[in-house]
Amino acid sequence: MGKIKSWFNDDVRDLQALLAQELAAAAKPRPTEAALAVAGPVDGDRVALTNRAWAFSIAKLKRALKLKRLIVVNDFAAVAQALPALKAKDLQRIGGGKGEKNGNLVACGPGTGFGVAALIRSAHPPSVLASEAGHMMFGPATAEEAEIVARLAAPRPLVVESLLSGPGLVRLHRALSGQALSSDQVIDKAKTKDRAALATVAAFLRIFGRVAGDFALAFEARGGVYLAGGLGRALAPFFADSPFRQAFEDRPSYSERLAAIPIFLIRHPSPELLGALTLALAARRG
Repeated sequence: MGKIKSWFNDDVRDLQALLAQELAAAAKPRPTEAALAVAGPVDGDRVALTNRAWAFSIAKLKRALKLKRLIVVNDFAAVAQALPALKAKDLQRIGGGKGEKNGNLVACGPGTGFGVAALIRSAHPPSVLASEAGHMMFGPATAEEAEIVARLAAPRPLVVESLLSGPGLVRLHRALSGQALSSDQVIDKAKTKDRAALATVAAFLRIFGRVAGDFALAFEARGGVYLAGGLGRALAPFFADSPFRQAFEDRPSYSERLAAIPIFLIRHPSPELLGALTLALAARRG
């Protein structure tokens, strides 16, 4: 991969204009193929991001940008596509066994929302399964979680990403401490050993571990679970001493099965771009 450029979402008023600008500035000859990994479902020509007021027609965008080929894929589907290409330096191991060599893999994690996708290696050939599992209903499993849900559920029930996301970390900290801080502020305070922030991070990672275990079981991900998303990377220093792994394995009758599954935190800065590149190259080969 070449140099990665990034922008704050709030600084981008016109997605098409930004893409046109970057294509014009790219090395000559001007690219005629592109791949986009987007945070939302890709069900047809019309694409709308789940947590952003961006929408576009794939066909119209392809024509406007003068492209011969435009691939658009869900961002976590792209992450799942990238998993076999990740190197040891791209990963932080969070316990577990060796995993099955050809077992299914799951990518999941928090950012602006909560993404989930699986690489089904039991299929022939292996295939990526995108999902909108971050919008599954969230149910409490402990007295602490029940209290949190009781505080946050009104005026509507919670879904997974209501808690496991950047905005979710903010909600969780407010529910536990009464403090109104940004997600970055909560993490920064936790790094200084602030008790309230550390308690919030521990609660967040406990819930994250349990939900990741749910998806490992749902997708039979005996090859490994990979944690992605910008917030997941930001929480990297806290996983080792957190209840994440215990919560992942804490299942009656299935604790041994889950204990054998390795978990990796993805440290690669843009696995979704790596996956999109993999898809684009595969499409070129035909």
